[in-house]
Amino acid sequence: MRSWSKALVGGFAVALAVAGCAGSGSGNDSAGQTSAPSGPRTLTVWLMNGSAPTTLTDELHKEFQASHKDVTVKYEIQQWNGIQDKLTTALASNDAPDVIEIGNTQAPKFASENVLEDLTASTGDFNGANWLSSLKDSGSWDGKQYAIPFYAANREILYRKDLFEQAGITAPPTSREEWLAAIGKLKTKFGSDPEFQALYLPGQNWYTLLSFIWDEGGDIAKKDGTKFTAALDSSEAKAGLEFYKKLVEESGTKAPKDADEQTPEQAGIYGGGKVAMFVALPWELATAAKSDPTIKDKTGAFPIPSKTAGKTAPVFQGGSNLAVPANSKDKDLAKEYLKLISSDKYQAGFAKAGMIPGTSKDVSALEADPINAAMAKASANGKAVPATPGWATIEAGQNPIKDLLTAYLTGAKSIDQATKDANDALNKAFSS
Repeated sequence: MRSWSKALVGGFAVALAVAGCAGSGSGNDSAGQTSAPSGPRTLTVWLMNGSAPTTLTDELHKEFQASHKDVTVKYEIQQWNGIQDKLTTALASNDAPDVIEIGNTQAPKFASENVLEDLTASTGDFNGANWLSSLKDSGSWDGKQYAIPFYAANREILYRKDLFEQAGITAPPTSREEWLAAIGKLKTKFGSDPEFQALYLPGQNWYTLLSFIWDEGGDIAKKDGTKFTAALDSSEAKAGLEFYKKLVEESGTKAPKDADEQTPEQAGIYGGGKVAMFVALPWELATAAKSDPTIKDKTGAFPIPSKTAGKTAPVFQGGSNLAVPANSKDKDLAKEYLKLISSDKYQAGFAKAGMIPGTSKDVSALEADPINAAMAKASANGKAVPATPGWATIEAGQNPIKDLLTAYLTGAKSIDQATKDANDALNKAFSS
């Protein structure tokens, strides 16, 4: 159900091979206005594996076809593996699908290559006033909107309620100071066990680092028009990096400093029963429960705390956008489809499935679940990576932010040298 998470949150790389291949879409009349062809039509929709529950899409397509005479929805579920190349080929062809789902880190690349329909004038039809800002930004390019938010997710802290209670921690931390204090209490209570970890935090968990950088007022890069310049050497970014190191050192985590949360899979480590906390996506609890089914009832969640007491830290939001290919032959139908799927009715369905709705601020369905409630609380303060076509190459290659973390945490480089080198690598990618 959540196969998109690793792909989207990790991003994609592969430069588009085509540009300027926008098609004419539906036929134009003598006045230049788009006119819908008559007779039976087929709307081809590509959504990704794990994105939408079958019950939701079945209802959606039934309703759409009932209100659009002679229209059949051809719904095709795509796999994340290889989707970049498949989309690149499809968007360049004269037989493009009509609606596509794209990862939020993919969107700027496609938008900049002129292969997506400009949806700027239609945002009001798609619940534009309620969009998640992080996904809105990823779907825009050069002042125009080429993709609309679909759904998102962000990280939270999963923790063992029973271990907290035994350590005398009566409530989840609501500030960084309280978080560090909780770590201290857990180490005092369970530290005699050499396998115990108050917090499992891999050295290259750069998504978590971003929360601390943003919380300090820093950012990955500064934007000027469509140009980005890396800013990891700012005092604010360095402060976020220093707090990350403090967490690693004070928690005594045994996680590798030269690997991310997937190597080894952190949910499996948590499921082993010797970890009190880890920074995770909500559904990683289900993975942990494969090792120990009882851990599900023992686990609670709280948002990543801010340095300001009572506030949550900003969080990286990974997710999906929806777009209409420029070569779609039925753009009018595609926009009608986007209007329906972005409505409150269907966005509520995504929230019930455990996702943050992209075009609705109603997260009540998430708040009803204790684990998802923490994600929902933090979601209002969600952010995204720089919306630049060059970002895709950053994550698929040797991610400079991962290198920065490992170099600083291991002492291989000073904070000044590590941030300078990361900036140089990011700027090279931004300009590629």
